[in-house]
Amino acid sequence: MALSLSGFLAACGGNGGDGGDSADGGDSGESQTWRMVTEEVDGQVQYEYAQEFADRINEKTDGQVTIEPYEFGGLGNETDQVEQLETGAVEMAVMSPGFTGNMVKEGQLFALHFLFPDSVEQTQEVLNNSEALNTDLREKYEEHGITPLAYWTEGAMQWTSSGTAIESPSDFEGFKMRTQTSPLILESYRAYGADPQSMSWGELYTALDRGTVEGQENPIFFIGDASFYEVQEYMTISNHNNYVAMTTVNSDWYNGLDEEMQSTIDETVEEMQEWVFEEQKAQNEEWLQTIKEDEENPTEIIELTDEQREAFRSAAMDVRDFYRSEVSTVDGEILDKLEQEITDITGAETGESSGEEGSSEEGSDSEEDSGSEE
Repeated sequence: MALSLSGFLAACGGNGGDGGDSADGGDSGESQTWRMVTEEVDGQVQYEYAQEFADRINEKTDGQVTIEPYEFGGLGNETDQVEQLETGAVEMAVMSPGFTGNMVKEGQLFALHFLFPDSVEQTQEVLNNSEALNTDLREKYEEHGITPLAYWTEGAMQWTSSGTAIESPSDFEGFKMRTQTSPLILESYRAYGADPQSMSWGELYTALDRGTVEGQENPIFFIGDASFYEVQEYMTISNHNNYVAMTTVNSDWYNGLDEEMQSTIDETVEEMQEWVFEEQKAQNEEWLQTIKEDEENPTEIIELTDEQREAFRSAAMDVRDFYRSEVSTVDGEILDKLEQEITDITGAETGESSGEEGSSEEGSDSEEDSGSEE
């Protein structure tokens, strides 16, 4: 992969990959090509976002700037892509904080269960307006050469499983649960008594099929499009978290652009927030219906009651103390500010059950929503 990437970068020399020629922001009249990696494949939310983003930038620059979206695996796995953005091998990336947890400790707060509002719409409002995320957490990423320009939800997270239907924390006892590489995600599942095992999603279908792991979490559209439900017996509508993605850029490259080009990027990022919300909503709703109607690969869909969700919520609360004492480098200050912002938006204390009022809009059909993936 390293040799292939070296050849690729050599072939793209002069297209602005080092932040040099591209710093003109198009004023020189020379065409430029920027690379944008994603964690998903053609048709899935992140890739569709990257393609739409590329089209808008191309139109706004009268064809001077071409953004090349890359599917998952095109330039390595999720961890490879983080490194490529950090070093400037690529200019832009759509990535999950779950694969940066060992680098930016504070970013692991996205792994905390039942932190964000049950409503996906309210969650997106938090992501759009939170100072804790868009200022404080952004600064932590910039210490590593990565600038998050926006955070957005791909839907609420759900659990799939085989052998055991997940309906209470005790069902996780000894359960081999696949997770992302974030240490706090591992801790979140240990709190339920599970045996969490981190791996790339590219290995997950085979691992589920062979029983190497017994379950996983993701938004519904990803569970469907990646065919995970075909090798799982149950899907539990838990809405225990949201799958949050970040639109990110290499900091040095971005700061080297002229003000006009930065403004064009920022403007496009902002207008894409509403677009991607509607895209994830549509994909999650469509895939839920597809999974329900798939008689060849039947999946029992379990919707947790408020009481059942409260049992998981209670079991998850201690992980926040673990985050503050063992993970955070600022004694949980960013988490504390975020919790207050969530309270201000929802009118309810984070960690307390919000009942029917908090059900996600994708789950308003009682079973629909999705969450944090890959």
